[in-house]
Amino acid sequence: MPIYEGRTLQEEEFNKLDDSIKRQYEDKSGIVQEQIMSTISEIKLIEKQSEKKIQEWQSNISLLTVNVHINYIKSKYKRNKKISQFLDNIKKDIMKNVSLFLEPNSNNQATSQPQMQQGPHREPPKPWLNYRVNLFVDNSKLEGAPVIMDSNYTFQNIFGKLEYENYMGSLKTDYTMLKPGLLQKANGGYIIFQAEDLLSNPICYENLKRVLRVKELAIDNTLEQRAAMVMVSLKPEPIPLNLKVILIGNANIYHTLLNMDPDFRKLFKIKVEFADDAPRTDENILKLARFIHSFCEQEGLPHLDKTAVARMIEYASRLANDKTKLSTRFNDLSQIVAEAATWASMGHSKVVTENFINKAINEKIQRVKKYDDRYSEMIKDNTLLINTTGAEVGQINGLTIMSVGDYSFGKPSKITVNTFTGKSGIINIEREVELSGSSHSKGVLILSGYIGELFAQDIPLSLSASICFEQLYNGVDGDSASSTELYALLSSLSEVPINQAIAVTGSVNQKGEIQPIGGVNEKIEGFYQVCKMRGLDGSHGVLMPIQNIKNLNLSNEIVEAVKSGLFHIYAVSTIEEGIEVLTGVPAGKKDKTGNFPAGSINYLAYEKLKKYAKVSKNSI
Repeated sequence: MPIYEGRTLQEEEFNKLDDSIKRQYEDKSGIVQEQIMSTISEIKLIEKQSEKKIQEWQSNISLLTVNVHINYIKSKYKRNKKISQFLDNIKKDIMKNVSLFLEPNSNNQATSQPQMQQGPHREPPKPWLNYRVNLFVDNSKLEGAPVIMDSNYTFQNIFGKLEYENYMGSLKTDYTMLKPGLLQKANGGYIIFQAEDLLSNPICYENLKRVLRVKELAIDNTLEQRAAMVMVSLKPEPIPLNLKVILIGNANIYHTLLNMDPDFRKLFKIKVEFADDAPRTDENILKLARFIHSFCEQEGLPHLDKTAVARMIEYASRLANDKTKLSTRFNDLSQIVAEAATWASMGHSKVVTENFINKAINEKIQRVKKYDDRYSEMIKDNTLLINTTGAEVGQINGLTIMSVGDYSFGKPSKITVNTFTGKSGIINIEREVELSGSSHSKGVLILSGYIGELFAQDIPLSLSASICFEQLYNGVDGDSASSTELYALLSSLSEVPINQAIAVTGSVNQKGEIQPIGGVNEKIEGFYQVCKMRGLDGSHGVLMPIQNIKNLNLSNEIVEAVKSGLFHIYAVSTIEEGIEVLTGVPAGKKDKTGNFPAGSINYLAYEKLKKYAKVSKNSI
């Protein structure tokens, strides 16, 4: 602007000046503008130089600040080249974007305000977000190697996943959205899978084998590509895998995988079989008591007193079917503890006593004994013919086990034997009508071997005998009735009646030795209930193998009945011992001349067989 006599002139005042004066100003205007441009250039150069110096100063300060932290971390991982290179790259990136870390000035904030009012817009980049730490797996609070168990066997839960978020209509992700799976959490330790659940998802099983073969684990989201909206923006580097995989399953699954999957034998080389029971030692009893205590603590249940724990020990032996062992079926044991604790709470008791344990056990049985009660009613109404008094020839009460789901109960079954002249041998009626299992048929055939060795050394065995389980129409299997059938056969041959108040169980070999059987407790309890229903008079009892004494774990009621003489349990080791208990007549052994004592069971049976042989010879 022109200055005249020390005063700045406005445009109107300048126009009123003489033309000569105007010309002087106009001539000097070019010189002034040239000086202005020169000065502006110098200013810009100074600004550029100052900006460069400021940047250098910022870089030096930033480098000093960053090096303090970066160098400390590098010193801890100096042997790992990948970590050192990664930290160097972080440092370079920070130095490159130092200006973005500075707080914006007031002018920038003012200019950005109108843009925010115009509608949605993308936020400016925040470079510091790139340096956040994604703590993938945290084992800082673990003592020892990690041990992982889970029930969710989806692909992403096992192998990890990359998550996405919807940002202004598009899918967005970054490395902080990488989430670990069970394998990443178990790396360096152990992971336990339920084989049946794992195999129900074949993709998971096949991928598990692959990562175990290559010993590397990468997060793979190929399964998500089936979705309508997927943006694959990251491919994480594989992680070295070093862990032990444990599969828990039954023997059928193991053998199926062993035969059908060639990779299974290579990857899972160690097989461990878990026993259903453990020795009943003081140490194991203490461990079982500790398990019960920890279960009550975990579930917030009232604790068991010493009588209740003792009853649980007895119940564990009952489940193991052996007084010298304890069952390891902890799920069944914990169910009883939980139900007993519930009864205790309902009874306003602060502790669980033996009575509550007994109530829980009895209630469990009562809930599932519909068919047991039905059989008892049929015996009571004489729909099923079972004699528990008197004595009969060729007739005996055998003890059978019936199973309905997970509940088994014992009940007596009438077995009858008829003998007559002929050469048909022993006829198993159940086998003839295809109601006999292979084990039962074998047991009946053994009887021929015993009879033949005992009685047919000097005479031909001319015998026809029919054996039948009366009123049993759903089939029979197992050889636990073979001794029972042999007793009835000897009774029929000798015509000596058998005491019907005694029921029998046990298998026999060809030499007449009694062999142990299963389900002895259920069988005894089943016959006891029938006898109790009809009235115990001291004559009732059960004949069982002597080897099954260790398996006895009967209810307190039966134990008291035995102590008071109202019920009896006879343990025998041979057919001779058993037949004497059942008939009250000596079995009889051959003397030096090969003859049986007169009046004995074997003598009477031998005499009848001689008669059969004579009749058979005369009929030819």
